[in-house]
Amino acid sequence: MHNRARNFSIIAHIDHGKSTLADRLLELTGTIQMKSTGLNQQVLDKLKVERERGITGRSFFPSMIHRIHGKQHLLNLIDTPGHVDFAWEVSRSLAACQGALLLVDASQGVQAQSISVFHIAQERGLKIIPVLSKIDLPASQPERIAAQLQSTFGIDPSEILHISAKTGKGVEAVLTAIVDRIPPPSGNINSPLKAFMFDSLYDRYRGVISLVSIQDGIIQRGDRIASCHTRKKYEITEVGVMHPEEVTTTSLQPGQVGYIACNMKESSEAHIGDTLHRVGMPVDPMPGFQPSKAMVYAGVFPVDSNDFIKLEESIKRLTLTDRSVTIQRESSTALGQGCRLGFLGTLHMDVFRQRLEDEYDASIIVTAPTVPYKVVYKDKSVMISNPTEFPDTSDTSSKVKEVQEPVVNASIIVPEEYVGEMMNLCFAHRAENLDHRYLDSGSTSEASARTILTCTLPLSEIVTDFFDQLKSRSSGYASFDYEDGGYKASNLAKMVFLLNGKPVDALALIVHRSAQQEVGRKWVKKLHKVIPRQLFEVPIQAAVGKKIIARETLSAMRADVTAGLYGGHYERKMKHLENQKESKRKMKRIGSVDLPQEAFFDILSTKSK
Repeated sequence: MHNRARNFSIIAHIDHGKSTLADRLLELTGTIQMKSTGLNQQVLDKLKVERERGITGRSFFPSMIHRIHGKQHLLNLIDTPGHVDFAWEVSRSLAACQGALLLVDASQGVQAQSISVFHIAQERGLKIIPVLSKIDLPASQPERIAAQLQSTFGIDPSEILHISAKTGKGVEAVLTAIVDRIPPPSGNINSPLKAFMFDSLYDRYRGVISLVSIQDGIIQRGDRIASCHTRKKYEITEVGVMHPEEVTTTSLQPGQVGYIACNMKESSEAHIGDTLHRVGMPVDPMPGFQPSKAMVYAGVFPVDSNDFIKLEESIKRLTLTDRSVTIQRESSTALGQGCRLGFLGTLHMDVFRQRLEDEYDASIIVTAPTVPYKVVYKDKSVMISNPTEFPDTSDTSSKVKEVQEPVVNASIIVPEEYVGEMMNLCFAHRAENLDHRYLDSGSTSEASARTILTCTLPLSEIVTDFFDQLKSRSSGYASFDYEDGGYKASNLAKMVFLLNGKPVDALALIVHRSAQQEVGRKWVKKLHKVIPRQLFEVPIQAAVGKKIIARETLSAMRADVTAGLYGGHYERKMKHLENQKESKRKMKRIGSVDLPQEAFFDILSTKSK
């Protein structure tokens, strides 16, 4: 059977219609029922947040059976997310495939993500089938986009399929192309069992469910298997395929993609990229992939500090289904107990926050996102993701040799008329090695030529509002993609905010020296707005090292002490006012300013406007 199996995935930029095409394929093959009224919409996007935002964050793996050339073929669709934050999900999904449909929107053309996913698929040696979607739109220009694909990827225009996933036009040809062009998986049913684990889910009753692609051998219920990575042994209690929901089968053969349940209790035991084999018959492990690396860190605190235990439990449950989040406990004097979480990017952070609120009714405060810095001392180097742990670099006794920050290699694709704006935006965010080239070869005059800009950007500049500005400055036409570019030495400093001379730990920031004045002033003004007035004057200061770089003064609330005086010498008034002044001085000396929770909420929820 395995020479009639095909494992493929759909790769595309965000919003180019992956989930819609998947719906049509599932309908055509009879995997899901066609609705008599309306269309099946986003069957693969299970989570509420995915449907609301029109994104795919988790992978999904339905198996379809379809008759082509008079024979039944088993088609395993391995779904992939499109957003740049989920590039790790894409690479591990592609590891289980032999081919990929490169989906490009015929009205928008090649975008940043299309290029990066194409290269990931090419590196893995997959057969790529180019597909132009949305050809039913009035704005679609299939000929122009086909020329773009040829100049960008060297794809022959005669190989490109033209479809409209919404209306179903041309989708049958896609199924035929999958069978004709993608090679069947190579595997031998008589060899020892070798299964590649590329994802895991968590079920409350069955524990961890591993999603596997069978390379060699056969796997059945009751088999005893072992992991190459952890060396732990398990007994299989259930095997099956997704069709599109779970369907139990007696066995899985080479080339099949399915799930196995084997009484695995902890999700940490299911290592993505692990190779499973039968006990006593070890095999060479397959080359796995690098574990996902957290790019953005943020503190998550409950609004009511009594809810911390419940919040921690909710976060742990959620990470069972989202393996790329890292967790650490953290406590802050202002916000109480909380967790410091590491995410793949800001969208990932946003989706995780929304899932916490949707699925577990958590009311939380999320601190400003930070990135992991590398502090190099004379004898060691330390990774720091929490600004409060950052050393004072201006202090010579701290023995800090240099501070390095993570950088990314970014590529921005944008119509020609916005190139100047994009360059300004990049330089404002400390971009280096900026370069640009034209995408459309010999572009026609009626459509503006599109340009690809490449540059090196510090990651900390991207995690705040870079994406918003990119979209607004290019009227929504620019698409953006980045990949990890390692670490680079940088001139960074820790900024602390003082209220009445006392530092507030939860508000520490790490800033570049070139921007410290601007950032300091902006934050001090913001604090001035949200801190309630006290009975004494409160100076709000931003300090880098021992130097104060910005200050606002919150004036005191005063009682009108002279209201009861009428007539008499003016010295009577002066005496009362002097007494009041003296008391205010005394208060200021011993008084402490408590930043209420609401003030934190205001500061952290309003973006750096």
